[in-house]
Amino acid sequence: MSAEKKQDAYQRAGVDIDAAHAALNRFKDRVKDTFTAGVLSDIGNFGGMFSLAGLNMEEPVLVSSTDGVGTKLLVAVKAGKHDTVGRCLVNHCVDDIMVQGARPLFFMDYISTGKLDPAHVNEVMRGFIDGCKENGVALLGGETAEMPDLYAPGDYDLAGFIVGVAERKSLLTGERVRPGHILVGMPSSGLHTNGYSLARGIVFEQMGLDVDDPLPGGKGETVGEALLAVHKSYKKPLEVLLERKLIDAAAHITGGGLSDNLPRVHGKGMHAEIETASWDVPPLFRTLVREGGVDELEAYRVFNMGIGMVVLVAVENLDEVAGVIGMQGEEARIIGRVANGDAAVTYI
Repeated sequence: MSAEKKQDAYQRAGVDIDAAHAALNRFKDRVKDTFTAGVLSDIGNFGGMFSLAGLNMEEPVLVSSTDGVGTKLLVAVKAGKHDTVGRCLVNHCVDDIMVQGARPLFFMDYISTGKLDPAHVNEVMRGFIDGCKENGVALLGGETAEMPDLYAPGDYDLAGFIVGVAERKSLLTGERVRPGHILVGMPSSGLHTNGYSLARGIVFEQMGLDVDDPLPGGKGETVGEALLAVHKSYKKPLEVLLERKLIDAAAHITGGGLSDNLPRVHGKGMHAEIETASWDVPPLFRTLVREGGVDELEAYRVFNMGIGMVVLVAVENLDEVAGVIGMQGEEARIIGRVANGDAAVTYI
């Protein structure tokens, strides 16, 4: 059988190898723009290679994480806008390892779909590339899989993998947190990458809105714009805070909200007291809670409620921490404190 007929058979099964290669070639040069000094491999190698030789560290520890963007992808499909979800995923992964004291080194992506649409893949990859460049992270490799029997037409999924490095003595493990530490929050840019199954049900099913409708109670943005707002990277303030050793722990407020993420970084016998009046909950969250009839305590567990990052700070460092955060273009909001007790998180 000729090679041409074999290829036709695979296409009839729903997989187009040539389309995948064409998509890869379309963004090959842009991926190289993300490469940093440690990158040793080229695009298309079986594995990505990264050298740690120039780090000049005493006891380097690799810190890794993997995640996705959940059903935010269904909003992207509904809106026909695919260039933000890649940035969301890079930023999410960067934030996840930086709260442990790591400097991100490289990112890898995985795109799975039913029928490969080169235009959609190009948009997603543009988001990955932009996110990596913004964070100074190398896009070291990735994979695109076409699986027509697994995904419905138009559907796709993303996964991201990140590796960073930290000095062992500088890792943030939460062991230095004590009662009296102050909780300093930084605002989120929206839902980030969590709570979309509930949010979509409220907005599209209960409220009957579409992506082009204005967000009720908003500031002129559409529903689609509000739901697709890019997950914020907190790399700039965090890297300065880490360099100056000003924080003793940090929590990325993702799935589980403040309720589940803060207990991950403070020790046993302590709990976090959150003053909910210390920041203005953004319109999107107020709309979701009101229109969805969501219990307030559940809302603080499902959504970030407007706080995307929390750093735990000793009182004597508070002014300097607030100054650093402000100088890096973020807002510092004192949202509570750590206290004795085992209630995990209380809202006052």
